[in-house]
Amino acid sequence: MPPEFPFLPDPQDARLTRRVTGTDQTGAQVEISVVEERPLTIYLNRQEIVTAMTIGDYPEYLALGFLRNQGMLRADDEVTGVDYDDEIETVVVRTARETSYEEKVQKKTRTSGCAVGTVFGDMMEGLEGLSLPQAGVRTSWLYALAKEINTTPSLYLEAGAIHGTVLCRQDKPLVYMEDVGRHNAVDKIAGFMFRHGIEAQDKILYTTGRLTSEMVIKTALMGIPALASRSGFTAWGVEIAQQVGLTLIGRMRGQRFVCLSGEERLLRDVDPASIPVEDGKHRRKGARGD
Repeated sequence: MPPEFPFLPDPQDARLTRRVTGTDQTGAQVEISVVEERPLTIYLNRQEIVTAMTIGDYPEYLALGFLRNQGMLRADDEVTGVDYDDEIETVVVRTARETSYEEKVQKKTRTSGCAVGTVFGDMMEGLEGLSLPQAGVRTSWLYALAKEINTTPSLYLEAGAIHGTVLCRQDKPLVYMEDVGRHNAVDKIAGFMFRHGIEAQDKILYTTGRLTSEMVIKTALMGIPALASRSGFTAWGVEIAQQVGLTLIGRMRGQRFVCLSGEERLLRDVDPASIPVEDGKHRRKGARGD
């Protein structure tokens, strides 16, 4: 059985942030929280795959999710163990037999700007013939999710410089992950779903990041039929969403949002005018200075 929902990095966890002193625009001394970064090297059996920059929580889920989303680990690959060594910052995913990807995968290293990064060709291969469940999405769910997610104390609201991703069912957030890269946060969700056998066909994925091609592809490969974000879109992300039948919703702020794929699956069951204007103190803008 999976752990209790929801996950959320503790904003007060001393391992995840550091207090740093500097000066503001007036020259006054200020002290703020900044997010920690640490490397995590992922192995698939004996093959070193990648070194990621991450905040360091849930390394096992990050490794499993990355391998699954890259197509290096398939549903029928039997995972016999996931071993994490925090001293050498390495996680090893072990399978009952060598996977078909280990020979062709070369080591790749990415910075926090790209999170773990993407072996893009392998991900595109996974989209061939893919068609997502045509699940309806009620607008009342979207408004309720946005309010709860954006008012929940988080590492982002404490320190900024971080992305959040939330696995939701209807109007209920289930699992909340954060990381310095949006891809890392999504991969943690994917690893959690894979490890605990969580079904995807009735879920919505919420992210604070841009709706790029990689984000759309990862969501589709996870089998989740709807992706929503406070941020905007890229043209290729929209094109891929339309191709696989993903409901794609962006620019979710207060009473507003824009749907660029799956309009026919939106059930407008609430008047936007009845939704309160988003309180400025709850908007996900950046780190607090106090």
